[in-house]
Amino acid sequence: MNLPFNSGIPSQQSYSLVWFSEIQWDFLSTRKQRLLARFPENWRILFIEPYTIGRRHHWLPVKRGHVWVVSVPFLKSVPFRIGALLNNPLFRSLVSLPGIVLMLFWITVLRFASRERIIGLSNVYWGKVAAFMQCRFRFYDANDDHLSFPGTPPWLKGYLETYLASVHLLFSVSPELTDRLPVPPYIPCIDLGNGVEFSHFATPCHQLPAGLSGLKKPILGYVGAMDWLDTDLVAATAKSWPEYSIVLIGPAYERGWWKKQITLNVMPNVFYAGKVDYLQLPAWVQHFDLALMPLLSNELKGVSHPNKLYEYSASGVPVLSMNYCSAVYRAREVVHIAASHEEFIRMVPEAIADKRKEARQAFARQHSWDALAATMVQELQNAYQEHSL
Repeated sequence: MNLPFNSGIPSQQSYSLVWFSEIQWDFLSTRKQRLLARFPENWRILFIEPYTIGRRHHWLPVKRGHVWVVSVPFLKSVPFRIGALLNNPLFRSLVSLPGIVLMLFWITVLRFASRERIIGLSNVYWGKVAAFMQCRFRFYDANDDHLSFPGTPPWLKGYLETYLASVHLLFSVSPELTDRLPVPPYIPCIDLGNGVEFSHFATPCHQLPAGLSGLKKPILGYVGAMDWLDTDLVAATAKSWPEYSIVLIGPAYERGWWKKQITLNVMPNVFYAGKVDYLQLPAWVQHFDLALMPLLSNELKGVSHPNKLYEYSASGVPVLSMNYCSAVYRAREVVHIAASHEEFIRMVPEAIADKRKEARQAFARQHSWDALAATMVQELQNAYQEHSL
């Protein structure tokens, strides 16, 4: 998809980008896929995704639009139950070596080895390697506070600091996250939040998905990764409103997540649909009577910027959220926000009755992935011209 840029840069200029990702392209539709899919065709992109046990991988490169995707095992996929060994730098280097060799092999085969390339990173585990790869310039896409994730090893902080000391540009989903990062003061920091494919979620889908057929209404629904869900709040909501159905949609990073939810999976009005294809997602959301954001209020989620906020709003359905980050608070004119579990549960009927569909959709329309991708590309092209070898 070509976007209209007016940068003064000749149209025949081509760019080569290697992006080290912390998430697999086909696992969950996130900021990275939505942005990179909108880069102009004069950008050649290699998306290096991690290996994760139990998921589909791309050991041979595949094309997703004009983006090459390949799986490379690296430190992130090493179980931390052997963490004592990984704390030894020599052992860690030996474990890293096969992944580095495989990464360099595919970079060479796919013709991304030029020193004119751009290096982009969101997977901190590649930080030290990416910091020393020759390139025109480097940038960091800060989409989460990765040092706050459960099980983060002590040596990862050094990897992030090493990479940030080498970057020329930083994109961040929130000012709060930017403030946490040890970025040199002379590095440009672009607050580039998350967004929505507005027409994808706003176009009416009249057919009821089979997974919602037969459920008691009202239907309260959540879409997103299960790992950040406040399951205590979901259980309390289900218990308080037993005549309502609660539907959870999305994958979990933790294997066997649903089986471990012994409180939720025995409740007769809670249903886990698992991962739903992105193309089918609007039909599910539009048939919710209320879209939920019962996310954990913690250090990690406090600096996030949820794109589900805009996807829900584009769909037109009422939204009820915990007040867990500034992006949610800024949406308070169109979204119902609770400060506590008790308030969240109490607000359910009021939120369901909210008829401000046009206002929610107008709010969502302001957060287009097209505009965000255009901004990122323009900033990268400007940086490319500014940094010569």
